Amino acid sequence: MIRIAVGVGDNKNIIEACSLCKRSDISIEYVYNDKDLVNAILDEDIDAVIRGSLPASDVVKLLKSKFPKISRATYINTDNSELLLTPVGIDEGQSIDSKYEIAVNCCEFLKKQSKTPKIAVMASGRKGDYGRNEEISKSIDESEELTELIKKTTDWEVKNYYILIEQAIKDKYNIIIAPNGIIGNIIFRTLVLIDKWPSYGAITFGLNQIYIDTSRDQSVEGYERSLKLACKLVNI
Repeated sequence: MIRIAVGVGDNKNIIEACSLCKRSDISIEYVYNDKDLVNAILDEDIDAVIRGSLPASDVVKLLKSKFPKISRATYINTDNSELLLTPVGIDEGQSIDSKYEIAVNCCEFLKKQSKTPKIAVMASGRKGDYGRNEEISKSIDESEELTELIKKTTDWEVKNYYILIEQAIKDKYNIIIAPNGIIGNIIFRTLVLIDKWPSYGAITFGLNQIYIDTSRDQSVEGYERSLKLACKLVNI
């Protein structure tokens, strides 16, 4: 029996999604506040936890007090593209080291599923935009430093696409490293909540437990995908 704990907030789409995923080998337990959701993540008898429609900020705060190095990557799978988008937490990916660690986690996640990692590093402008302002130049410098660090310390394929995310996706790169979590979150909302790219939720790294972070604004179908991903990861 697979035990899954699911957070229920204002958006009741999560309850409808759970009803659609009923199986004899799955037990779904609802939790209604941040503290109980974190307790479920710490409970070794629960196989997976999904944030559902509970607000994120307090959950992340509680988790980071126990697991300081947690990070997230949204898993998106369309007919033409399968990728991890990261960082997506607005307070994540603020340094080169943190983005490097997230990249490593994403690669290990894909390798466990027998997939070959291809990393696209992003910046806030094209290479030729260097010098237009201090923020853009800093982002370009960091993207180049991160790309070189990955090249020197791993054997994974990596390319700096600067701001050209459309080309990285066209070239089938399956890990997209945004310049920071704020930009990553905006990309997520544009692709998933506006353009309806199918997201399975955000995989959370730095935990022993399977925890899938989901948007509180997700559709029934989106929550249903997260539940299916949770079951798949438990079986892996």
